Amino acid sequence: MSHYSSHILVCGGTGCRASKSSEIIDNLRAAVNEAGLPEDVLVIKTGCFGFCEQGPIVKIIPDNTFYVGVKPEDAREIVNEHIIKGRKVERLLYTAPETGQHVSDSKHMNFYKKQVRIALRNCGFIDPENINEYIARNGYAALSKALQMTPDEVIKEVMDSGLRGRGGGGFPTGLKWKITRDVQAEQKYVVCNADEGDPGAFMDRSILEGDPNTVIEAMAINGYCTGASKGLIYIRAEYPLAVERLKIAMAQARELGLLGENIMGTGFSFDIEIRYGAGAFVCGEETALIHSMEGKRGEATVKPPFPSESGYKGYPTNVNNVETYANIPPILLNGAEWFTKIGTAKSKGTKVFALAGKVNNVGLIEVPMGTTLREVIFDIGGGIKDGKKFKAVQTGGPSGGCLTERHLDLPIDYDNLLAAGSMMGSGGMIVMDESDCMVAVSKFYLQFTVEESCGKCAPCRIGNKRMYEILEKITKGDGTMEDLDKLKNLARVVKDTALCGLGQTSPNPVLSTMDNFWDEYVAHVKDKTCPAHQCRDLSHYFIDPTQCKGCTACARVCPVGAISGVVKQPHAIDPLKCIRCGSCMSKCKFNAIIIK
Repeated sequence: MSHYSSHILVCGGTGCRASKSSEIIDNLRAAVNEAGLPEDVLVIKTGCFGFCEQGPIVKIIPDNTFYVGVKPEDAREIVNEHIIKGRKVERLLYTAPETGQHVSDSKHMNFYKKQVRIALRNCGFIDPENINEYIARNGYAALSKALQMTPDEVIKEVMDSGLRGRGGGGFPTGLKWKITRDVQAEQKYVVCNADEGDPGAFMDRSILEGDPNTVIEAMAINGYCTGASKGLIYIRAEYPLAVERLKIAMAQARELGLLGENIMGTGFSFDIEIRYGAGAFVCGEETALIHSMEGKRGEATVKPPFPSESGYKGYPTNVNNVETYANIPPILLNGAEWFTKIGTAKSKGTKVFALAGKVNNVGLIEVPMGTTLREVIFDIGGGIKDGKKFKAVQTGGPSGGCLTERHLDLPIDYDNLLAAGSMMGSGGMIVMDESDCMVAVSKFYLQFTVEESCGKCAPCRIGNKRMYEILEKITKGDGTMEDLDKLKNLARVVKDTALCGLGQTSPNPVLSTMDNFWDEYVAHVKDKTCPAHQCRDLSHYFIDPTQCKGCTACARVCPVGAISGVVKQPHAIDPLKCIRCGSCMSKCKFNAIIIK
């Protein structure tokens, strides 16, 4: 048992590190030492707490006080006031927007109230670089339990839990393991897909940064079940913190006999290596990922054969993503029946989402399957920024679709999202407000898939490029109604004929926005206007002479000298010179700049 009377937990995830959380940790430790309390107070660097909008976060245990927006210079005050004098630092407490009152305990914050943290159970609670803290929270107990069962018994438990792949496909995890186990081969591989490349997605990365041992333990369990002695983690090289913490966790696990030869003295041997990805979105598809690990081009191949039969170097290979693995240890420890009680009839357990965009509470969340979009966006997410109106939410990243206000009460699960024209995907969830142009949004996602296409099949390589060109034409004001018909037909063809999941789902943003925001497309084509004023070629800036005070602020920032006028007199914008950069609008304090 710890002899410390207080623990100070500090977020050490990528987001908070960018806001100087490492300096906060150093300053807190220095302040603890200055106060002569190093034997009583322990400062711990953790993973992501999830509430990214309020970071850096510092949490005091045992009273569970939750400080937000902490700066390095606040460290001494926290120690002197809270630790020594027992007084909370009020100015650093979270202020609930609904009541305007301070909330000191995260359990009473709307952001956390409806969350159920299974995959994220240790993130923000333990030091990810100290395996003993993971073990203290039942770490490796699931592996120990599995090694006392037969592989078939473990697989049955996973199958009975109803766990499905959390990486987008939603394939039953236990069935995938069984297929790999049933194939006879002299060598098998277990792979962790940590190639998370969706715009706005940071779920898997945060799990690896905050709780790397849960993935290592689950991969070892997978190896025991499928008959694999080797594991590979395919991770983006641009995730240095996750890589560093994985390496530390693997080294510590080997030192304790939890990885490597003769694990726990049972005769079972399993070890893991890291393989680096170069940031290709298509390598999230398992066959492209395997080719990349083999040193080949990251291109998808036709299935069958599936990797479970013939994968890495031609051997049976079981591929699961980070979040799927993070669910395995608690399922084995708590039982399949416990897991099936969470979620919906066909989608069991929880799902981790990266909630981003025009929402007040940006962050990493984990909710039971079946939670509605309204609960996620307005209860957990705190509603739309700046009091604007909700317009759409993109689920599933570039592979998903835009859902609207009429979908807000839709329970989130695999089947419901597919029926609505979107998908679960890896868990990116980007919220948009009334100022977003849905034609531009679909163009943004399509541009991403065009750039990320491996180019192997013509529907994806050529079809997506042609779709993007049509959208470019529409946003410039040159589109026709015939272009809209062509765009919809082309999207359907690409969806039906592309080789892999990237190409098959790439038209989803286009089709869903055309279905839900048809009037917006028509406005771009017929009226040559962008209702959201986001398409620069369809927007025109004017100065309202009744509001302009002649302060000259707009003229001073205009990069092309398009604004003229004298001091204290209304100014004017020359539409022929204006490049519609918006600099004038951002500088005007009198709301005199208008867009038509």
